[in-house]
Parts: sequence; structure tokens; C-alpha cells
Amino acid sequence: MPSIKRRYLTSLGSFATFEMAAKHLSFTLAAKELNVTQGAVSQQIRQLERALDLLLFVRKHHALELTPEGANLYSAATSGLDTISATISALIGDDGPQTVTISATDALAKYWLKPLIKSFRVEHPDVGFVVLASDADDTLRNYSEVDISILCGNERCEVGEELHFLFQEIAQPVCTPSFLAEHGPFKEVDDFNRVNLLHLHDRHWSADAIGWQPLGWPEWFRSQGAEWNKAPSSLSTNKVGMLIDATLEGEGVMLGWRPMVRAFIEQGKLVFAHPTPITAGRGNFMICKKKSLNRVGVASFVEHVLSSLQA
Repeated sequence: MPSIKRRYLTSLGSFATFEMAAKHLSFTLAAKELNVTQGAVSQQIRQLERALDLLLFVRKHHALELTPEGANLYSAATSGLDTISATISALIGDDGPQTVTISATDALAKYWLKPLIKSFRVEHPDVGFVVLASDADDTLRNYSEVDISILCGNERCEVGEELHFLFQEIAQPVCTPSFLAEHGPFKEVDDFNRVNLLHLHDRHWSADAIGWQPLGWPEWFRSQGAEWNKAPSSLSTNKVGMLIDATLEGEGVMLGWRPMVRAFIEQGKLVFAHPTPITAGRGNFMICKKKSLNRVGVASFVEHVLSSLQA
């Protein structure tokens, strides 16, 4: 006979709705992903709370928090739904087209992730990719279809996730060989104050999907015991891609994040303008959903990323 505890269970759908709301800590975002109304989500959560006679969320003004009981149920619901999904995949097979969905910031997606996807597909042409890139939307990693998230400064993962350290965030002055030949060498740190320095606008660092302490020219100069004179620049922007393009065109010197400029350095299109890098002491991490790793395409790509770092 079924355990007497089964009397507490409501429909499976209510647990799926609860898991989505708990993951986003938002009924509105849960409704958007489930393609239902916010009212329908709210109603299902209330019905689940009544059925369990437990308060699962603390409702605050424009915010939700899980109660201790809600946090415990979230862990159990995630584990249970992942097990059901994995079992169904095993029963029906998963021989259809493979798709890997990844979230990342704009520049990391373009200059670090895209070359990895290209090299991976040489050996796995049947695997397709969906890349959700944004500096402004920090909720992308929470969407159910996302298999892998690339994050900076996050050393924690949630239930049902696997965490891998990728690399430290390190930046170093870079420019084109012709710019260095014309304006260099830059033997002293203060020499950079007499050339055009391309730099990231403060808006970049305050973007919702970034939100960490700046790592720019002021910090680089200070790390060398000097001061940036903040002379007018031909380009200050919140987009790393625009800075890289301007640097490649020989417009000036930028602080290049090593993973993003590595290919240009190897190709000889850019060179290091000064031997001293700077780091903020934070790292970049890859978070993988464990249930996604049951799919060959996702697991193979994760292995490809980690192997590329070792190489």
C-alpha cells in the first residue's frame, strides 16, 4: 500500500510550479517561463501551501524569500523532478538532435565561448547551440532550458548543479603592433598617460548581469603606484566588444581580458603593451545542470571546455 504520507501530495504540476517560483524567487518570472499568468502561479502556490499547511514563501514588497520549509521543499522538488526527467529520457531514448543552451555575458560569449563552440563542432557537427548573452539580464541562467551558465565571481551553485572553476579575471594593456611601434615603448607606467586609452564606462560594471567591482585603468594605475590622469579618450563605452574592435583598428590601448584577447595575441593582431597584468582576485566559473549532463552533447561540450583550459 502507498505510504500514508502520500496524502500530503497535490498534483505534480503544483510542485513544478513551486520549483520554478522558488528558483526565480518571482511569481512573475515563473509565469513567464511556464507561459501562464502570474495569477495562475500565485494560485497554485497558495493551494500547495494550504494542502501542506505550511508557509513556503515570505511575501515582501516586490520580493519573495523562501521560508526554511520552502527551502527544504525546493531541494526535494528539484531532486525529484530531475530524477523523473532523467528516467523518462532513459525510457524513451534521446537520439534526436542535440542542442546545448548556454548563458553568458556579451563579451565572454563572443570572444571566449564562440571559438570554443566552433572548435567543438568540428568533431560534433550534429550538436547545435543556443547562446543567451546579456550584460543586463541576470536572470538568464535561471531559465529551465539553460544547460550551462558562465558566471564571474560566483563560487556557489544550487541543488542539482555542478560547479567548475575556469580562470581568474586578469587584464593587461594591449594594442596593435603598429600602435606600439608608433607610440611605444611604454617603459614607465606614466607613459600611458600620453596616449589614447580606451576604457570601459562605469555603466558596464553596474549592469545587472555583472555587478562586480571595476577592473579598469584607475585600478591598473593604482596597482603600479601611479595615477591615471583621465585625459579625454576617443572611446569610453559599456561594451567590451566595441573596445576590442577599436583597439584592433589601432585606435589606442585597452585593458584586455586575457581569455577574450588570447586569440588576437596568438594571431599577432594584438600585443601586450606592458608586462604587468592586474587581477581583482575573482574567478570565472561554469555552472552545469546535472540533469543536462545526462545528455551526450552537453557532457561532451563541458569536457571540451575543461580540456581547452588544460591545454
